[in-house]
Amino acid sequence: MKGVLSERKTLHPQDIERRELPAAAGRAVRELAREISTTLDSTPHDPATMADTLTDPALIAQIDARVGELPADVRRTMRPPATAAGATIVSRLPLTDDECGPTPPSWREAAQWSGSATRRASSFELDLVMLLLARSAGEPFGWQGQQGGRLVNNILPSPGHEHEQSGASSKTLLSPHSEDAFHPARAHLLMLACLRNPDMVGTTVSSVRRVELTAEQRRLLSVPTLPILPDVSYGTGHERYSAPPLPTLWTPAGPDEATLRYDPAYTPLDDADAEFRAAYARLTAELERVCVTAALAPGEVLLVDNDVAVHGRVPFTARYDGTDRWLKRVNVRLPERPRRAEEADENGYGQRIVAPFRAAGSTAFGSGGVEPARTDGHRENDPVGTEREAAHDRGPFEHS
Repeated sequence: MKGVLSERKTLHPQDIERRELPAAAGRAVRELAREISTTLDSTPHDPATMADTLTDPALIAQIDARVGELPADVRRTMRPPATAAGATIVSRLPLTDDECGPTPPSWREAAQWSGSATRRASSFELDLVMLLLARSAGEPFGWQGQQGGRLVNNILPSPGHEHEQSGASSKTLLSPHSEDAFHPARAHLLMLACLRNPDMVGTTVSSVRRVELTAEQRRLLSVPTLPILPDVSYGTGHERYSAPPLPTLWTPAGPDEATLRYDPAYTPLDDADAEFRAAYARLTAELERVCVTAALAPGEVLLVDNDVAVHGRVPFTARYDGTDRWLKRVNVRLPERPRRAEEADENGYGQRIVAPFRAAGSTAFGSGGVEPARTDGHRENDPVGTEREAAHDRGPFEHS
């Protein structure tokens, strides 16, 4: 994937659907988050899960019980992208740069700030805002092996990781990919909210519904040919699991309804024949051709349809002075959206999700909201994907 979107920094805001959150709706989200925070301060809870991972039952119950109080405009605005671009920018979430505090040096500090009494009014409430928006769109979830199982992740540059292919990097190009393409429980919708972006760092988005492929190329890419492996940030141990071949494209109703699973850095392309590699290369070139780039401003939220669009990030130079780019991200499941029936048989390489919003209403998930991965004979509780090191978000790629 080297060279794809090479240094592309041109912004194309007209090519991405835009929506505005009505002022009253935006204020209602902020006010409800503040009320929930105040209520939780007087409610018995587990401090290890309240702010650290946002999975405390009291917090989840408050979000679920009160999200319906938000104006209907919030749900309408947070619906999935409605155009072929596979992405939507939602603007006018009330947010000022000075209320966030300085950009932390890593996601770990950001998580600690959310639980800090002195910073709680801003950091924790902003996490609650994210959960309210995500719950308005669908079912927020996290990963046991990602940022300590947090439901709201922090995306920011970290010293010493400038050239990594990870969410903590800055100087390197982060190439387009489907989020967690290897896993059948990957997000349907990604929510990326901007707290700070003074350098107008661009997030790239490329939609499979805008590419031009021949019928034969689509046929080749629709045949399960190669596996997609977990990235290095999920740790080791995936070798114990079978690696079934997956289709890159799925077009049961034609190109206008195409979806994809795309992560070339973790797809062993050398194992495929020349015809498949040529078709994959054409798809890669087409995703570059149709790429659009958006630089989010504070209070803007990018919604990415993870079944339709791949995303990445252009390089930038971090200053580490508290003013660097800072995004918050939530993975969202859309219960009404089915995927290929065959995906139910995938093992997910033992990676497990944290899904407290589903736990209460579904017998398909284990206690504590953790979905057991199918293991093909391996132990369900294999500790694969434990908490990551500072290069945390996606091994080689960032989710933004």
